Amino acid sequence: MNPRHQGGVVGHGIDLVEIARIERMLMDHGEQFLGRVFTVHEQGAAEAVGRRRAERLAARFAAKEATLKAIGTGLRSRMCWTDIEVVTLPTGAPSLRLSGEVGRVADQHGIRRWLISLSHAGGFAMASVLGLSGSSEG
Repeated sequence: MNPRHQGGVVGHGIDLVEIARIERMLMDHGEQFLGRVFTVHEQGAAEAVGRRRAERLAARFAAKEATLKAIGTGLRSRMCWTDIEVVTLPTGAPSLRLSGEVGRVADQHGIRRWLISLSHAGGFAMASVLGLSGSSEG
């Protein structure tokens, strides 16, 4: 078995975000919005000028929402948006790094690995997130 796919699916989440919504949040709330929702790493990864920045942030926001759906909670007390970080693996593929309460809940559900897919087109960004049980190696 390919170690990348070792373990069963524990949870699946998908989310669709209107890019214009993220653009409005950036215009209306700027740094406060960025700091509350995105890690420093995510902000740096999205630093392209203009619409590309909003597309990248929207895809990451969709991944955060999809992650919360995959663990079956939504954002609840003691959870922070920044507990969920979208990172880029050396292969260029996106992945997740969880911390805080979100990481604790995922661990409690037996989620050890994540597969995620991000996309944006036609004014929308989407993310699909699979939480897998089994080995965290591979």
